[in-house]
Amino acid sequence: MGFPYAKVKWAYVPFSNSYKPGPKSFDYYLAQVSYTPQRAQAVDFSSSYYNVNQAIVALKSDSISHVTSVAGLRKYKLGTQVGTTSYSFITGTIKPTSTPNAYNTLNEAISGLKDHQIDGIVIDLPTAFYMTAVQIPNSVIVGQFPSSVAGGHFGLVLAKGSSLTACVDKALATLRSNGSLAQITKTWLSDKANAPILK
Repeated sequence: MGFPYAKVKWAYVPFSNSYKPGPKSFDYYLAQVSYTPQRAQAVDFSSSYYNVNQAIVALKSDSISHVTSVAGLRKYKLGTQVGTTSYSFITGTIKPTSTPNAYNTLNEAISGLKDHQIDGIVIDLPTAFYMTAVQIPNSVIVGQFPSSVAGGHFGLVLAKGSSLTACVDKALATLRSNGSLAQITKTWLSDKANAPILK
């Protein structure tokens, strides 16, 4: 967007605060926030920078790691971060027999999995790759859900009516047209996005 490094400042904002109505402590928020019509009533979203599926992470040693269908997940205790599209996906699509655990942060959900409070974490696929590679030893992506069932997209979040929204969209359009977004996806995700599809 043309800003020199010295003009950029990073600030911590809790995930659920990013799309709450009201003034913002940031110009834009970039932290894998999925677009929903409800959220867009309170904030601006940029155009998509990544189209994403939901996925589920579990410990390799647990029986859930061998599940191959959405129906097979229903008997297990699931969890994720409160206020996310992943939580809505658990309750609205998977519909487990027990109430899912809603954690304030993903780190708390990870601790819940390690401590066997839950059997699996439902999360977007890129985060699932990071969790299994870095954050949770001896874990596995059980599978991802098909785009027709759980497809969505990430956008940058801005204050409602922000004058920067059009600028961000223009920058993303440039990155899309010059191939940068496709190259980033290929380098960091496409070669790894072979998690099985749960149907």
